[in-house]
Amino acid sequence: MSEDKTVDILKNAILLEKRGHAFYSQVAHQSSGKAVKQFFETMADEEAKHIKVLSDQFKTYQDKNKFDPGDFNDDQSAAIASNVLTREMKAEIAAAGFEAAAISAAMSMEERAIKLYTERAEKTSDSNEKALYSWLANWERQHLTFLSDIDRELREAIWQDASFWPF
Repeated sequence: MSEDKTVDILKNAILLEKRGHAFYSQVAHQSSGKAVKQFFETMADEEAKHIKVLSDQFKTYQDKNKFDPGDFNDDQSAAIASNVLTREMKAEIAAAGFEAAAISAAMSMEERAIKLYTERAEKTSDSNEKALYSWLANWERQHLTFLSDIDRELREAIWQDASFWPF
């Protein structure tokens, strides 16, 4: 792939992560519930980590025209998993339409990131670049899974409260 395309992908990836960080930070700031605020702060922190990794790779690519091998084997999803779907968090989100809408918007952002990272991992022949984008796609899939679980639980609670179930 051409150098310009590689740089464009990196720039777009950094931009996606910066937007995610800004979004999650703003939702955390506007959330009144402690558990919800903590969840979105954790998501913002993870996006900041992705920005750092991508920015470092961008600098290396600009300087050396190649990607660093990096350590892309860590799985730090436990920080989010411990905050997801707690009773306190579900109650706080169910009581506030803003956070529920934010979950839906966040899912769309994560889906876009997964698509970009997966496509790039599949197209590149550089093993270090492939490892980077595969790692990011996996991490974003974990984010999407957490968000989808929250969304499903909220939706089912609303359906239950509104007697949408036929049984």
